[in-house]
Amino acid sequence: MDFFRKHFINILVGILILVTLASVLPRFFSNDESLPQQVAVSNEIKEYIPPFEHEGNLSFYRKDSTLIKTFSIEFARTERETELGLMYRKSMNENEGMLFVFHDEKPRSFWMKNTYIPLDIIYLNKDKQIVSIAKNAEPLSETSRPSEGEAMYVLEINGGLSDKLGLMKGDYMTYESLID
Repeated sequence: MDFFRKHFINILVGILILVTLASVLPRFFSNDESLPQQVAVSNEIKEYIPPFEHEGNLSFYRKDSTLIKTFSIEFARTERETELGLMYRKSMNENEGMLFVFHDEKPRSFWMKNTYIPLDIIYLNKDKQIVSIAKNAEPLSETSRPSEGEAMYVLEINGGLSDKLGLMKGDYMTYESLID
């Protein structure tokens, strides 16, 4: 009888350990930086749409230093921010954009996975001059949109806006950060 009782207790303790691990391990291995695509709110499922965060200002100029337009920008500096980009956004104001800042200058390529709004993807070199523009990138497309030269910065703005502003290769930008 003691033999069965001892094994029963061992089995019970093993089951309790497994149940505890099953509830704790997923939280331990999850990436806290990841953003959920859906959030449960009062028994309803609502989409998660990242809010625009005004983190800086960016201005475009013609070669002769004539101001073209100033944008409120959000930065993508970290690997996670770069991966997420403007995914899941349903709209963006005409004076807003996202600036991707890289540590080196090389050919770049972007896609539109999980991005719901058409974008103009503006590639800029280390001197902050436009090297190419991927115009009206199709929402939700996984087609690669490569730069036509080496780029250190990439600005995403609403699709069609680069034509409306007359942006061209050689135009340049300046930007300032409002955050540290």
